[in-house]
Amino acid sequence: MTDMAERTPVANTADSLHTSEAARRRLAKRYAAERRYKLYGLAAVLAAGAFLVILLSTIVSQGWPAFTHSYLSLPLDLGAEKVDPQDPGKADYNAIIRDGLKSEMPFAGSRRDRRVRNALVSSGANIILRNEVLADPEMLGAQGLVKVPLSDFADLYLKGLVTDSSTRAGTGAAGVVGTTGAVKILSSSNDFRGILTEIKQDLRAQADARRADVEARQRGLRSLEARIPTLEQRVADAGAADRSRLEMELESARSARQSVSREIETMEAEIAALTARATAVDQPEALTTGLASYLIRINGGIVKATQVSSTVIEGQAFVPLQSEAEAAPGSWQIERIDTPESSRKFSDQEIAYIEYLRDKGLVERQINTIFFTAGASREPEMAGVWGAVVGSFYTMVVTLLLSFPIGVAAAIYLEEFAPKNRLTHLIEVNINNLAAVPSIVFGLLGLAVFLNVFGMPRSAPLVGGMVLALMTLPTIIIAARAALKAVPPSIREAALGVGASRLQAVFHHVLPLAMPGIFTGTIIGMAQALGETAPLLMIGMVAFIVDIPGGPLDPATVMPVQIYMWADFPEPAFQQKTSAAIMVLLGFLVAMNAIAIVLRKRFERRW
Repeated sequence: MTDMAERTPVANTADSLHTSEAARRRLAKRYAAERRYKLYGLAAVLAAGAFLVILLSTIVSQGWPAFTHSYLSLPLDLGAEKVDPQDPGKADYNAIIRDGLKSEMPFAGSRRDRRVRNALVSSGANIILRNEVLADPEMLGAQGLVKVPLSDFADLYLKGLVTDSSTRAGTGAAGVVGTTGAVKILSSSNDFRGILTEIKQDLRAQADARRADVEARQRGLRSLEARIPTLEQRVADAGAADRSRLEMELESARSARQSVSREIETMEAEIAALTARATAVDQPEALTTGLASYLIRINGGIVKATQVSSTVIEGQAFVPLQSEAEAAPGSWQIERIDTPESSRKFSDQEIAYIEYLRDKGLVERQINTIFFTAGASREPEMAGVWGAVVGSFYTMVVTLLLSFPIGVAAAIYLEEFAPKNRLTHLIEVNINNLAAVPSIVFGLLGLAVFLNVFGMPRSAPLVGGMVLALMTLPTIIIAARAALKAVPPSIREAALGVGASRLQAVFHHVLPLAMPGIFTGTIIGMAQALGETAPLLMIGMVAFIVDIPGGPLDPATVMPVQIYMWADFPEPAFQQKTSAAIMVLLGFLVAMNAIAIVLRKRFERRW
């Protein structure tokens, strides 16, 4: 009884430790921490997914327009007088294309107009036409519509990537004075008052922008004015050795103050003029290249507005009008081009010409076959990825032929045959360390050994493949060793038990079972090599290569380097080419990783 009485309080004490209020608070705190940890993990996954979606959507939105291009259908004369059937390659296809443009736009008669008209077509259109004629001699001897590629800026404009624009129909009847050259248009409604209001708003916006610039320069001027007295005092206190240098600094500061002061005065005068124009009610306005442009489509012609009042527009007819007849309400349009002409490389006259051709149904957008079949080019519309794709193919073939057998053989030896001693341990550690070495180090190694010592050809896929093979070897060795180690020891023991030699057990039984894992590691290593740029830059594969490589010894470039080069070009069309090439490269990488997953799922065995 005494023992029972003594044990009862102990049990009660133990229960109270786990059921007390403090214990419940600790338990609630632990559960709350667990929920927070789950929420943090979910937030991290969602954030990573959001950033990935933003990255991919940005690349796709910028690169998708590059997969199509705008073509112009022209009536081209390919008869015997223009093209010799016996030697069609020597014909002047530039002249043939210019004649086709002239037949469609005969009104472009002056030298400047002809230059603008001819610039609508790509500078490489003659090469495209020549290749088409050589590939299809049946085109000769006939005159028909032939598609030629437009220039890069014409294509960008048609895709809406040069400027934003809006079109509205005229609400009143429009009278016309003149059909060519200087033209006047009068509206019976308030169509032009709205244009005048928009111009006044643009002038106010320009004045506000100038005021911000003036404020920035005034801050710089105050800084100079505060610095000059300090320099003057330093000049007065300086010795003979430093006086000359300080006087030069003081003179430079004073000159900069005068220059900034003149800039501020000029900008303040511009602000006053802009403000006066913006506040002048119903005052006619001249449309300069710094303002939005207006094109009037009326009576089959296109007129650029040069001066606007509330009732009259004066302008230049880029496309001649067919008549001076009064245009009925709704039959004529006003197009506003938001980006000022001075801020874009596609002029109003080029816009008028390309709109005229589009209205005639001669402009068509289709798949950009040039992008998939051509090599590098300085002209964006003529540049393609095929040369880089072929170069990447030869480079990957060399990489695979070198890295796969050597890597698998090294893994088999280290895992199955090498004695376990300090030397093999040192080799294993160094292989693991090589997998973490920056890729540019392998490029420096290739530059020093393959090019400088052995004198191998620069920019050749053979050298690039050898450099990438060195970089990929550690990855393949590590993956192959892991795959060999995953094979159960019972397989080896069973093979040895039935009389197989150690070599037969490995190559007849262990290696076939480990091949799915080896293939997976190899493909992942090859995908890593396919996306490398730094080591290939070091061996000269950044060179501008126009021709498609015919073999692993020909000069070539690869996809990552081509993307790197295009990203550095200033032309806007190359920005889309860059994103499109990234999409192509990502497609290859996704396909290679998908193949690795399929191989693993197809051949993987579970014990």
